[in-house]
Amino acid sequence: MRSPHDVVVIGAGVVGAACAYYATLAGLRPAVVDRGPVAGGTTGAGEGNLLVSDKEPGPELDLALLSTRLWRELAATLGDAVEYEPKGGLVVAAHPAGLEPLRRFAAGQAAAGVDCAEVKGDELAALEPHLAPGLAGGFHYPQDAQVQPALAAAHLLRAARARGAEVFLGEEVTAVRTRADGSVLGVTTDRRRLDAPAVVNAAGTWGGELARLAGVDLPVLPRRGFVLVTEPLPRIVRHKVYAADYVADVASGSAALQTSAVVEGTPAGPVLIGASRERVGFDRTLAPEVLRRLAEGAAALFPVLREVTVQRAYRGFRPYLPDHLPAIGADPRVPGLYHACGHEGAGIGLAPATGLLIAGQLTGAAPELDLTPMRPDRFADRHPAEGAR
Repeated sequence: MRSPHDVVVIGAGVVGAACAYYATLAGLRPAVVDRGPVAGGTTGAGEGNLLVSDKEPGPELDLALLSTRLWRELAATLGDAVEYEPKGGLVVAAHPAGLEPLRRFAAGQAAAGVDCAEVKGDELAALEPHLAPGLAGGFHYPQDAQVQPALAAAHLLRAARARGAEVFLGEEVTAVRTRADGSVLGVTTDRRRLDAPAVVNAAGTWGGELARLAGVDLPVLPRRGFVLVTEPLPRIVRHKVYAADYVADVASGSAALQTSAVVEGTPAGPVLIGASRERVGFDRTLAPEVLRRLAEGAAALFPVLREVTVQRAYRGFRPYLPDHLPAIGADPRVPGLYHACGHEGAGIGLAPATGLLIAGQLTGAAPELDLTPMRPDRFADRHPAEGAR
C-alpha cells in the first residue's frame, strides 16, 4: 500500500515549515515531525531578520535575494499575521575610516542586485532621529525586512496543513530507516513509524545529530547568541540599525565571544538588542558580561535607550557550518535524504528560498539557483576534528 506521505520533514522551525509549505504547493503530501513545539528551537530565539545588507556577493546573497521576493509574496498571502515589516536596514560607521570598507562592500552588493544607498553623516537623523550625533555616515538598505519568527513558522505550517500536510509535535526521531540498497524508507519516532521515500533534515542546530542517524557526517555546530528585550516603547527605532563591525562578526569563524551593536524596533513596541556570537556548545548559562556589552553597544548608537528598562533577555543557538553556507539539497550518500539546515543566524530570512529549492528537488523541477556550493557532502573529506571546538 502506498504511504500517505511523500516526504517527512524533520523540524518545525521556520525552515522546516517553509519546506512543508512549498512541498504542498508542489503537490506533495509532507509529514512534519519535531521533538518539541513549533518554533521551539533556533526560530523561537530569533529576531526575525530578513536581511540582504549583511551578505557579500555569492550563494548566500543569491538565496537572500530570492527569499526577499518570496517573503513579499508570503506577506501578501499571510497578511499581518506574521508581522511582516519592510522597514529597511541602516548600517552606520562611527568614524570616517569605517566608511570606506562599507563603500566597497556596498559596491559589490549593488553589482549583485542589492538596492543600497550611502547616507551622509548629517543625513542620518532624517532616517533615525534618535541616533547618536556625530556618526560619520552609513548605508541604507531598503530591501531589509522583519517578521515575528514564531508566528511565521506557525502560519506557514497552518497553511501547509490546510493543503494536506500532517504535523507531529512532541515526537523525537529515533531512526532514519533505509532499504537494502541504502535509500530512504522513512523515519521512526518514539511514538510511530512514518514511511516516505524522502526525508528532509530541517533540524537546525541539531542537524548534525539527525545526519548521524542517517549515517552521514554534517558538521553543524551551535553558536550561542543573546538578545535583550526592552519595555514597550513608542517607535524610536525605525529601521534595523547596526554598527559596521556586525558584518565582519557574521562572517567570522571565531569561537570566541564577539558582540556588535544591532538595534531594531518591533510593531509591538519592545526594542530588540543584539548581537552576540560565541561557540560554547549547548551551554545555556546566562552571561551577564555579554548582556552588559550588548546594552552598552545599543546605548552608544541610541543614547535615548540609557533610560529604558530591559524587561528580559533570551538566548538561542545558531546552526553554524564551517564555511558559513547552509546545507541545502539532496545528499548523494543516502538516496532520498535531503538537508535544509546550517543557516546560522540567517535561517528565518532564507527559509522561503530553502523551502522552494527543496520542493523543486523533490519534484524534479528546474532549480532557480545553483545549489552546488551548498551541497551537503562538501565536508566529506574534512579531518574528523576539524571545526570541533
